[in-house]
Amino acid sequence: MADSVRKRPGMYFGVGRGDPRLATEVLRAVVGHAFHPAAKVAASHTPHVVADINADLAFAVTDDQADTLTEPGLPRLGYEGSLLTAERWSSAAAAAVSSRAVVEVWRAGRGFRQTLAGLRPVEPPTEFDAPSGAGTRVAFTLDAAFFGSSVITTDIAALDVHSPCCAEAAGAGEVMVRDHRSGSGSTERRIA
Repeated sequence: MADSVRKRPGMYFGVGRGDPRLATEVLRAVVGHAFHPAAKVAASHTPHVVADINADLAFAVTDDQADTLTEPGLPRLGYEGSLLTAERWSSAAAAAVSSRAVVEVWRAGRGFRQTLAGLRPVEPPTEFDAPSGAGTRVAFTLDAAFFGSSVITTDIAALDVHSPCCAEAAGAGEVMVRDHRSGSGSTERRIA
């Protein structure tokens, strides 16, 4: 998958390499997919999603779904032996164009963390002290050499996490986007 994403990012993010919107579209794809997950993960518009933009090419997306953990709480591995399964294909695509990604999945007091270089695991999943509830967090550091001058937009009010085909009714979930790049605190936007 990683080679395909790097050769044809437009197929995954809607814009090609060299487009100044590419970094923003990677963020939008990951957040949009977390809010509109695979049907076996959750119904569209029901997950609670938080996106934290930490730098021009660094962001993390957290949601309340722990779909890669099996019922006994063990991780199910996906792409290249990572914690990113086919249900999280947009996160896997974003990892493919990242220099580093850290995946955390937790449920019922049990959590697993894995660091990736691109989409390739640096290490197998290791257990960590999990927060309460259930969730998945993926922190991305996008590959500066791949993105060139493209950076994540500072206009988070214009960030659309719904696809043009989204016809789902509003649900109980929401998206919170927080931009921490400003020296005077973070900017927030809620999307339902």
